[in-house]
Amino acid sequence: MLVKDITALIETFAPISLQESYDNSGLLCGNFTDEVQSILLTIDITEEVIDEAIDGGHNLIISHHPLVFQGLKNFIPDSYIKRCIIKAIQHKLNIYSAHTNIDSVLHGVSGKLADKLGLINQRILQASGKLFSLTFYTPEADAEKVRSAILHCGAGYIGNYSNCSFNSKGSGTFQAHNGSKPFIGEINQLHTQSEVRTEITVPEHLLNQCIEALTATHPYEEPVWNIVCLENINPSTGLGIIGELPTPIDSRTFLLQIKEAFGCSVIRHTPICTPQISKVAVCGGSGAFLTKTAIAQKADIYITGDYKYHDFFNAENKLIIADIGHYESEQFTKEIFYELVTKKIPNFAIQFSKVTTNPIQYL
Repeated sequence: MLVKDITALIETFAPISLQESYDNSGLLCGNFTDEVQSILLTIDITEEVIDEAIDGGHNLIISHHPLVFQGLKNFIPDSYIKRCIIKAIQHKLNIYSAHTNIDSVLHGVSGKLADKLGLINQRILQASGKLFSLTFYTPEADAEKVRSAILHCGAGYIGNYSNCSFNSKGSGTFQAHNGSKPFIGEINQLHTQSEVRTEITVPEHLLNQCIEALTATHPYEEPVWNIVCLENINPSTGLGIIGELPTPIDSRTFLLQIKEAFGCSVIRHTPICTPQISKVAVCGGSGAFLTKTAIAQKADIYITGDYKYHDFFNAENKLIIADIGHYESEQFTKEIFYELVTKKIPNFAIQFSKVTTNPIQYL
């Protein structure tokens, strides 16, 4: 397997185009055509992780947090970031990161957090992303082939339903001119063709891929398609997750369960303003910006990390804020990487880093 084969597995699940503008997900060091001997999974890249990869014979490191966020003006070893890059290049290590793109999908970082809590009826807390209606016209005999190619790209999902499309038959007309190579019909003669008009809903991040599939499989020299931006928001991409517990639970008991589930030394939380927890909102990493969204969706508790002092006041006794820590809320992202790779390549050499990269300690 090459590096590009492994990264494709991750990016099919969490396309790079979903990352935030400030982010730096993707291959940060190495070569897409390198053959992968073994993979090391980690949340952060540190010098200890680089040494672990070298000692363990892993030539691909997959991390959640990118090692490099901003441009480097030199490679003098005066910071841990530069020292990591220098050593990685010297030992021909590949470094790949999936950060906010894997935060932004339904079963991504926040989804894994929700799974650990046993939440049911999970959905995106703050959905975002555009949806488009792709309409194209195909001769009846080829309609299924072209439609299937586009649906195979991941288009045509509506909620829990896949392969959704609308198809209607009609007649198309065209006249081929000199220099053209018509699939059907004669040069300089008006031709009427029985065609199928197909409409499929496509999320923005798949639009280019779907157009490429259309043009690659369509029999016409000049296939016709229309793209219309919809008012609908894509419910399958965005940040955070909200769901329900199978049965309501005492608030203090639930806080203790959170502490145990995520190995927290301490949980910072607002006053317990509700006796029971039923609806739970979560967001891996720094999620204070979603407080009002969690309140608007009637969550009883909102679990995330990195709250500042004044941010806690925004709870306004309308829900409980539970700050479990940035690392603690994202620590299971490694499991997502593992599942994505081993699902397709069951026997591939892949290992979780034994280095605890959380820089925050509690006394």
